[in-house]
Amino acid sequence: LLRKDLHMTQNDPGNDYPLSEVPLHARKGLASTAMVLLGFTFFTATMFAGGKLGVAFGFAEMLTVIVIGNLLLGLYAAGLGYIAFKSGLNSVLIGRFCFGEVGSKLSDLILGFTQIGWYAWGTATAAVVLGKYFGLGESTVLGLMVLFGLGFCATAYIGYRGLEILSYIAVPAMMLLLMLSMWVATVKVGGFEGLLAVVPTGSLDWSTAITLVFGTFVSGATQATNWTRFSRSAKVAVLASLIGFFLGNGLMVLIGAYGAIVYQQPDVVEVLLLQGFAMAAMAMLLLNIWSTQDNTIYNFAVAGCNLLRTRRRKTVTLGGAVIGTLLALLGMYDMLVPYLILLGTVIPPIGGVIMADFFFRWRGRYPRLAEARLPAFNWPGLLAYGLGTVAAFNSPWVAPLVGIATGALTYVLLIGVMGIRTADAPLQDL
Repeated sequence: LLRKDLHMTQNDPGNDYPLSEVPLHARKGLASTAMVLLGFTFFTATMFAGGKLGVAFGFAEMLTVIVIGNLLLGLYAAGLGYIAFKSGLNSVLIGRFCFGEVGSKLSDLILGFTQIGWYAWGTATAAVVLGKYFGLGESTVLGLMVLFGLGFCATAYIGYRGLEILSYIAVPAMMLLLMLSMWVATVKVGGFEGLLAVVPTGSLDWSTAITLVFGTFVSGATQATNWTRFSRSAKVAVLASLIGFFLGNGLMVLIGAYGAIVYQQPDVVEVLLLQGFAMAAMAMLLLNIWSTQDNTIYNFAVAGCNLLRTRRRKTVTLGGAVIGTLLALLGMYDMLVPYLILLGTVIPPIGGVIMADFFFRWRGRYPRLAEARLPAFNWPGLLAYGLGTVAAFNSPWVAPLVGIATGALTYVLLIGVMGIRTADAPLQDL
């Protein structure tokens, strides 16, 4: 059965190497990688963070917060992207090195669970917003949830190529709409001088503001290795990560802030409706959500493949879409805020442990996964992750950053104290 599975994977590029390194011949350039990551980060939910900033700061100060928060996010994604390029592995496969063969199943469960929750929320959101706009009945909205839940996974079922094709269509179209919306909003508020003259109506300290900006998509940055591992070079991996998470996510936050300042509404779909672009608003809704949904269910699939040790990524993708659809039908739409808080707390420490393990323990090079003799449980990694999560939960400051730093530093200390060395296997170098 394993030989049959391997044969299917080798003759079907759509499986995207779920249990092994991405070979050099399958690597992609900057345009492809950056476009996929932009499709992932162009997401409506991120705009709500910008909406809170828009009413709490003056325009110049708000821009400073957005730049700092998204630069931190981009650098975090770039660090993991470099590791993904060097190893050809994604976060869940890297988890075998820092958490152990069995211990890595913990990160599979955490990453898979959070992504399926995102998928459920996006599916429900698309159906509910369309239902409100067209005045549809409850049963019709539920029917749309089923349609979207199964339909959004189509490009992820194809694999990286499917995500790439959709991104090449969706990202330019959304960019054009966003620029048009921002121009109309700027004219309405009285130009740049009008923006500078807006007086904040709310209050937010800098720590909370940066937490909002950094934390809204740090879970996605941790799993962006699913695509940066396809990078042709370290430069591609780092630049694509910065484009996706510094520029792309930053633009989403800025659009949300614009809407809050001018229209008291951070959601770009609602803003487009207020501006009179009804059809464009519906197109934006579907493109915005679909281009993130397929990435999200792809994340779930690769985590599921590692958890179950199966190469059948397409089958796991369909199974995840069914689970996400059921969660959408059960009311995931109303659980976004607590879900965002959960994501920003439990996922970032994984990235901290991964970076510490790669750079400190393995000195920047992993052995081939198939040749590495790894323990069932790497206890320093598991303990470091646990302490990082506890620190993030109890942090009064930027919780995701505290979780990352605590996880990384704890791991380095434990490895040093316990004297754990790398496994006896030849290290690969790209």
